[in-house]
Amino acid sequence: MEFIINNLLSLILFSPVAVAIVVILLPREEVKLQRWVAFLGSLIPLALSLILWFNFNPNQPGFQFQENYVWYEPINSSYHVGVDGISLTMVMLATLLIPLAILASYSIKDRVKVYMFFFLLLEMGILGVFLSLDLLVFFVFWEFGLVPMYFLINQWGSEEGEKEIWGRKIKSRTYASFKFMIYTMAGSLGLLLAIQLIGVVAGTFDMLVLFERMGSLEGTLMGLPVSTVKSIAFWAFVIAFAIKVPVWPFHTWLPDAHTEAPTAGSMILAGVLLKLGAYGFLRLVLPLFPAESKYYAGALAFLATMAIIFGALAAYGQNDFKRLVAYSSVNHMGFVILGVAAAAFAINSDSATLALNGAVLQMFNHGLSAAGMFFLVGVIYERTHTRNLNEYGGLFPLIPVFGGILIFTSMASLGLPGLGGFISEFLVVRGVWPIFTFFTILSMIGLFFTGVYVLKGIKQVLYGPLNERWEGHLSEINIREVFIITPLMVLMLLIGVWPAVLLNVINRAVMMFYSLYS
Repeated sequence: MEFIINNLLSLILFSPVAVAIVVILLPREEVKLQRWVAFLGSLIPLALSLILWFNFNPNQPGFQFQENYVWYEPINSSYHVGVDGISLTMVMLATLLIPLAILASYSIKDRVKVYMFFFLLLEMGILGVFLSLDLLVFFVFWEFGLVPMYFLINQWGSEEGEKEIWGRKIKSRTYASFKFMIYTMAGSLGLLLAIQLIGVVAGTFDMLVLFERMGSLEGTLMGLPVSTVKSIAFWAFVIAFAIKVPVWPFHTWLPDAHTEAPTAGSMILAGVLLKLGAYGFLRLVLPLFPAESKYYAGALAFLATMAIIFGALAAYGQNDFKRLVAYSSVNHMGFVILGVAAAAFAINSDSATLALNGAVLQMFNHGLSAAGMFFLVGVIYERTHTRNLNEYGGLFPLIPVFGGILIFTSMASLGLPGLGGFISEFLVVRGVWPIFTFFTILSMIGLFFTGVYVLKGIKQVLYGPLNERWEGHLSEINIREVFIITPLMVLMLLIGVWPAVLLNVINRAVMMFYSLYS
């Protein structure tokens, strides 16, 4: 047990790779075995994360369970990992959603073991971002996660649809995967340059050292004063993370990627991958660039507000069920960035604390509700082979259990009081109001249309005249699918009625965030 505790983060981080290697070595024809090994193996990081959760002391300042080994000595980079309350919350979200997404992948029939291999590698990339305390290692994991997701969309995405690019027709999933890769790689190029600049100026890539040194750095680099270098690095970080969230107007890759990705890929893309960008703002932008963050906080709040409004309006305008849910992610993640902007402007104030608590909790809650919604869209698509809302209609009598689950999950996404989404969005709005009152008022437009597009989706799928083409041809949600959605529903309800289960950890991390970095 001592070995496990001393190496807990490395075990969480690299156990998916060990499982992936086992899966890829299994006989090609043993598809059922490949699925079960991948699923049961994905429970290992979850079990280790639960050990981490119960051994984590929220009252202890700084990062816990740290491991630090020299990685690349000539440039003073190390394999340095650790967790605080914010990263712990994200690790729990990731290790919970991956097994559920793998279980949701049992409908995949083509090249199953390669699919599972990429999925498990994706988990390592995600976890590496949340656990890294070295900028260079952070970037390695940040980039590593792009590759498996690219292949999941490109090879196992929707077979339907074509796009015409430069007079040539290509599959929509090919277009979506390339767009996803190009957008995120474009942001990553600036991020890598900024990390290198910081490493050269500071003489280290260790985040904990950088948090202490960044404010006192002096001198020049290539004839540029350090203040200019910091400004360049700030914008490189902001653009890279804004693309990943995504913040309006950097969001256009998201609907295509979601629409074409396999169901499980969409679950992880919305549930976890989008959180990497928001986590980057919290972990790196605010502590490394407090002055720049405060100066440009109003601009960030404006972009967040536009994401809330335009994301909701765009979602309402969709007739593709999956695309509707995709645009809803732009809307919901806008609240996260609005909370980050408020914290950047009024760091260490009571309002900023509320906003930051709400932002982190919203990241977790949106991970649950978005993954649940994409899964349910996948469930109905597998039975009807259409995502067109106009082709559904009146399905509640045919699939009442699915209908009840869809209504519950949609209400969690909407932010119904008593469910988790309400708590996080309320905290953000309450915290942002005294800081950015005008943007808070504008964001209510988006909040209103959130209700409109959610009710539109429910109405067109479950209510109205019954589309007779489905009568006798539509099966109810099965036991495996209920097993997948149940943990998400339980957590949505639990956080709605007892938010302290997460907020106790998050709030202490936020307060220590102030004491360490402000």
